[in-house]
Amino acid sequence: MILHICTRSDWTAAGEALTPPSLASEGFVHCSDPGTVALPATRLYAGREDLLLLEVDPSLVGVPVRWEPGVRAGGVVETSGPWFPHVYGPLPVAAVVAVHEFPPDPDGSFHLPASLAER
Repeated sequence: MILHICTRSDWTAAGEALTPPSLASEGFVHCSDPGTVALPATRLYAGREDLLLLEVDPSLVGVPVRWEPGVRAGGVVETSGPWFPHVYGPLPVAAVVAVHEFPPDPDGSFHLPASLAER
């Protein structure tokens, strides 16, 4: 399982596939695993209340999924830090096996939702 953060409106508008802006600008869709999803969520979306967490089966995406190092602020590649799954093409809605609410904590940070953490 890999996870993708998106807004409710992006998910509603997805049609057959989700094509976030990173696909055009970076060539891939950013994803995470359960242990790392709070890192980009808190860094990029602190306090946002319109987010969903898509649970994705990587065997169903139909395009390459590569685990690559994360990037720190300023564009520095962090090879010693966590690696993240990147989907090299649109994310098919059919590959999404569950959708989870992803609310921030009172301080604006994020943690893995109980619906995933309790598995």
